[in-house]
Amino acid sequence: MPLIKPFAALRPAPAHAADVAAPPYDVMSAAEARRMVEGRPWSFLHISRPEVDLPEGTDPYSPPVYAKARENLDRMLREGLLVRDASPGYYLYRLTMGAHRQTGLVAAASIDAYDRDRIKRHELTRPVKEDDRVRQIDALNAQTGPVLLACRARPDIDALLAGLVAGPAETDVTAPDGIRHELWPIMDESSIAELTAAFEGLDALYIADGHHRCAAASRVAAMRRAANPGHTGAEPYNFMLAVIFPHDQMRILDYNRVIKDLHGHSVETLMQRLCVAFEIEGAPGPVAPERPGEFGMYLAGHWYRLALDPGRIPYDDPVGRLDVSLLQDNLICPILGIQDPRRDDRIDFVGGIRGLEALSARVDSGEMAVAFALHPTRMEDLMAVADAGEVMPPKSTWFEPKLADGLASHLLAD
Repeated sequence: MPLIKPFAALRPAPAHAADVAAPPYDVMSAAEARRMVEGRPWSFLHISRPEVDLPEGTDPYSPPVYAKARENLDRMLREGLLVRDASPGYYLYRLTMGAHRQTGLVAAASIDAYDRDRIKRHELTRPVKEDDRVRQIDALNAQTGPVLLACRARPDIDALLAGLVAGPAETDVTAPDGIRHELWPIMDESSIAELTAAFEGLDALYIADGHHRCAAASRVAAMRRAANPGHTGAEPYNFMLAVIFPHDQMRILDYNRVIKDLHGHSVETLMQRLCVAFEIEGAPGPVAPERPGEFGMYLAGHWYRLALDPGRIPYDDPVGRLDVSLLQDNLICPILGIQDPRRDDRIDFVGGIRGLEALSARVDSGEMAVAFALHPTRMEDLMAVADAGEVMPPKSTWFEPKLADGLASHLLAD
C-alpha cells in the first residue's frame, strides 16, 4: 500500500463551512465546549464533543455520548450541511495566523505505515483517551479529527504544493480566534499521481499531534480486518485522516510549567540551590528564553533568567538535551521533588499561546508558587527523538495554529 492515498472527503456544503468548522475536540473543557455551541446548531462540536447536547455532568465516555455523535452526524448529512465528494482526491490546506502561513496536504495515510513505524511517534498514549477515540471512530464509521503529521521539507514537495494553490480556495473560513483556514480540492488524476509519487519518496512521516487518534485508527483497522478475512488492504479503514506539512513551516510554541509549592524551600534556600546548576540574572519583566538551555522563572513577584551550566547538557542524547528534560532533570525533580510530571498534581502546564502573563497571574493569585518559561522545542528535535525510537517528556510541544475539525472527514465505508 502507498504511504498516502486520495479519498472522497465528507465536507461542509460551501455555504455552511463557517457554521460547521470547529476547534479540535481536545483543546477545550466540557464547559468551554458548551459555551462554544451556543447559537451554533451546526458546529462540528456537536459531533466531536456530543456531550454538549446531553445533561451537564454526563460521563463523556459513556455509550449515550457516542450514540449522540452518530445521531448528530446523521442529522447534518440529512439536512445537507455535510456532503461527500463524488470522487477521491487530495486537498491542500492552508493555515494563516497573523504573519505565519503554512500549506499542507490532506490525505488518507497508511495505517500499515504507522504500524511499521514509517509514520513515527514520539509520545506515549493514555488508555482512556485511546479507548475514547476507538469508540468515536467505530460509532461514526468515520475519522473526523485529522492527525497532524510532518514531513522533512523537500524542494520538490514545496514546489508541487505551491503550484497547486492557484486561485481562491473553495473553502475559506476565518475562525473566531482569527486563524484562517483555506482548502483547495485536488481532483485531477495527473496531480493526484504526482502527489502520491512525491510523498512515496519520503522515508518517513512524523506525528506532530494526534498520537491517540493514530493509535485508535490502528486498533479499529485491526478489529475490522479480523472481522473481514477477505480484506485486501485497500479498504478505507486501513487509512487514517491526516494533514501533512513540511517540517520547516510548522510552528511550535513554548509549553511552560507552573508548580504549586516550593517543596519545603523558602525563596532564599531555593535560590541557593538553583545557583549550583544555573546562572541567575534578575529581569525587569517577563522572560522569554532566547535559546535552548535558558529558562524564565517567576518567583515571589519577580522574573529571573536562568542559564543552565552547558556542562550539564547531554548534547548526544535526543531526549536528554530537550529543554523540557533539562528543566525536569536539573530543577523540577531534584529541587522541587516532582519525579513524575505525568501524574504529580503539584505541576501544571500552560501553552505558550496564553502568553507569559498567564504564568505570573497564576503565581500572583496564590494558586501556584513558581512558574517557568521554556524555549520552544524545535521540529528537528522532535524528529530526532522519533528517529531514535524514543519518547518525549509530557507536554513538550504546543503547535499553533491548530487544524479545524469538520472541514474534511474520512468515511470508513465506500
